Amino acid sequence: MIPVSPAPSPNDLEACGFLVGGHCFAVPSSQVAEVLHAGSITPVPLAADALAGLIHLRGQIVPVIDMRRRLGLGDPLPSGGGLLVVRLSDDLYALRVDEVLDVERIPTDRIEPPSGSLVDLTTDPRSGVFAGDEQLVHLLDPQRIVNALLRPRSSPVARSPAHKQGSPHVEHD
Repeated sequence: MIPVSPAPSPNDLEACGFLVGGHCFAVPSSQVAEVLHAGSITPVPLAADALAGLIHLRGQIVPVIDMRRRLGLGDPLPSGGGLLVVRLSDDLYALRVDEVLDVERIPTDRIEPPSGSLVDLTTDPRSGVFAGDEQLVHLLDPQRIVNALLRPRSSPVARSPAHKQGSPHVEHD
């Protein structure tokens, strides 16, 4: 559970908390579409290390990001855990975490910048840290979680006329 102040304020950040490698993290609950149990994940050949694979979610293919790998906290869980499905624009991404916690209010005036003098905003997903009564809560930006893993989308592979079905390409000397 994320420790928060008892008196909520309209300026508080509603955040969905989760555990990864024994550390507490949270993302804005406004970007969480749903929470699932980690089930069958289809691996993707030659994918980035943190891309655990893909799931099929009600007709949509959703990339699954292993947060242990993405945050440099060790090997993925062999099984179990939870999936936090976040919405970024029109796309969904599932964050595989060790355990999903509650949605809590975090006072924004108690959120500090992430530590480290050389925070790279394109690859470091941390947007802040909250010192609760029991533990630190690292606030993450879902867009920055996926930024380092995204490749620019390209058009579908075009086939040359010689590669059309029924027309095998044969080179001649």
